Amino acid sequence: MKDKEIIILGIESSCDDTSAAVLRNEEILSNEIAGQRVHQEYGGVVPELASRAHQQNIIPVVDTAIKKAGIKKEDIDAIAFTRGPGLLGSLIVGTSFAKSFALGMNIPMIDCNHMHGHVLAHFIDDEGKDKPEFPFLCLTVSGGHTQIVLVKDYLDMEVIGTTIDDAAGEAFDKSAKILGLPYPGGPLIDKYAKLGDENKFEFAKPQVKDLDYSFSGLKTSILYFIQKQEKEKPNFVEENMNDLCASIQKTILDILFKKLIKAAKEQNIKSIAIAGGVSANSGLRTRLEEEAKKRQWKTFIPKFEYCTDNAAMIAITGRYHYLRGEFADQKIAATARLIF
Repeated sequence: MKDKEIIILGIESSCDDTSAAVLRNEEILSNEIAGQRVHQEYGGVVPELASRAHQQNIIPVVDTAIKKAGIKKEDIDAIAFTRGPGLLGSLIVGTSFAKSFALGMNIPMIDCNHMHGHVLAHFIDDEGKDKPEFPFLCLTVSGGHTQIVLVKDYLDMEVIGTTIDDAAGEAFDKSAKILGLPYPGGPLIDKYAKLGDENKFEFAKPQVKDLDYSFSGLKTSILYFIQKQEKEKPNFVEENMNDLCASIQKTILDILFKKLIKAAKEQNIKSIAIAGGVSANSGLRTRLEEEAKKRQWKTFIPKFEYCTDNAAMIAITGRYHYLRGEFADQKIAATARLIF
């Protein structure tokens, strides 16, 4: 089966991005994403609005992906979709579409774990980029998850460290909100941090056992610090925005890398990858390269388009399930809290 040309249509709808991608073997032919601006005025994703927008977007996005790939619907061997984790209403839209498409085209469908997709995005063919060799560690950081994953094979992964409360991506966005920055604030913190002094301010770094993380205390520390400073200087945030963003970003990265370094030592692994939406953060990428030089790591950083939620990562995950003959039936249901 590995010698056969396999074309998979991938569907991703776990949060607020509707995405469809066409994969031929390990090559992405198209990867279309439709975002949702409606959430900006609310300062975060509104689940009901997200699911309604997915309903509007999914058919045009799939149609565009197929046309850009230069194929016909009849060429598709299977459809892969995100079953979870994510927002249930959003997942239901993608799952329902996949069921209907598979039934109408008489092709198999493959249910995929969203978090597996982030890790496996590293195996999409990309000229000039090496692919990780097993085993390797992957720091998967997004708005909803923060995990250190021991990757033993394509579909054999173990979470050896995770957040016990909030995710690092949420810490970025909530910190940005405290500073009065619009949603999504994480990229803005990254932008302003480049212009600031990362050692100007200090914030709490939670002490959590083993390889687990915690970010709720950090957000509280930042909130109380800002409230105290603004009582004395009403324009404190505006006058210190760059330094605040740089200091917040450094604190989050310090927390992330302390445990990643510990995990690498414990597992005796020097192949380190990053994945998830926060892996697009320039500070995270720079820190990874700095640590790699100090510790002789071989590092793997995904292309920007494969960092945030996208269907290409679901299509490549679907490929490995396809090769193992692992398919779903029409009884499959979306699961908001799908286990890794």
